[in-house]
Amino acid sequence: MLAGKVTPVIALTPGGNVLQILRFGFVCFVIVFAMLNIARAQAVDIAAAAPETVATPQINSTAPQHRHSAGYDYYATGNTGSGPPALTEAALLLMGGGADVDAAFRWFIAKSGGGHVLILRVSGNDSYHKYLFDELGGISSVETLVFHDRGAASDQHVLEIIAHADGIFIAGGDQANYIRDWKGTPLSAALEQHVRAHKPLGGTSAGLAILGHYSYGALDGGSVESTTALHDPLGSEVTLETDFLHLPLLDNVITDSHFSARKRLGRLIVFVTRLAAQEKKSRIYGIGIDENTALCIEANGNARVYSGSRGRAWLVVPQHAASLLHAGKPLSISDIRIVGLDSHSGLDFKTFAVEQPASSRIGNVSNGEFSQH
Repeated sequence: MLAGKVTPVIALTPGGNVLQILRFGFVCFVIVFAMLNIARAQAVDIAAAAPETVATPQINSTAPQHRHSAGYDYYATGNTGSGPPALTEAALLLMGGGADVDAAFRWFIAKSGGGHVLILRVSGNDSYHKYLFDELGGISSVETLVFHDRGAASDQHVLEIIAHADGIFIAGGDQANYIRDWKGTPLSAALEQHVRAHKPLGGTSAGLAILGHYSYGALDGGSVESTTALHDPLGSEVTLETDFLHLPLLDNVITDSHFSARKRLGRLIVFVTRLAAQEKKSRIYGIGIDENTALCIEANGNARVYSGSRGRAWLVVPQHAASLLHAGKPLSISDIRIVGLDSHSGLDFKTFAVEQPASSRIGNVSNGEFSQH
């Protein structure tokens, strides 16, 4: 053997090198495992000390919603959580019932800035949603409130939905329910505030009937016909209401819908004649709207007609008081101005001057019988 330094041998037997490597690897695994456990324990301690957070579920904001609450039902389609549009404009949409007028609703949507449109009604469901959101489009959302009792007109959540709306449209139904459930409530005040905030408001059929300062309430449970009203203008079937809404451009106005189809000229003559006597005013203006027809009023008072069926809007103005207006007696009045407006006409609601009338005639009523020339 050679004398000098001896180098230790790792393994003294065959296979010793492999055994040592396995032992070394096991030791390393134990050390790493222990370090991971320490790190995991520290992470748990930190998480326990941190404020608890709850993950917000991701919801498709355009999915239709329906919620039933005491006194009302709520429906929504679209992104109701988006912010208000850059600009809305004050406007009034007077629609006469029957089929809706696409061009008039597009005008209404533009006035709402393409924001959040709210439908108010006392019967029905969310039938306007597909039409407004899917077919016409151009809006962030459409919501519907269906009222079942008077208490809902004071509900805080309902009032918040109304305040959030950029355009409000009142559907048809029975105007007696609107008057019974809304008159003198925070809801009617909220509608007036909506208009003061330079946002559009509209209605059709029964929803049109309640927009004027004066309205035919149909509170007897029926719908008075012209012949009945002309022969008993002070009778119990002629239920007229005041002070339901106070909209500046409709201060001296009463409206009527389904005008030509249901032959309502005679009863509108009775309405304006009786109200002028009752309110001691020289003029009350009657506005009648045909079916599938709308009168769209700008903030400056200028109005034009849109129609899907060549329908017209009608201005009815007695030029003086009735010669006979007594309980149980037929009406007699002469010199009633009756003006028809079509898509070429213009009406100024500040002066009630008409440009390019489609027709103009004078009507008279003698002992309940109407004639015109």
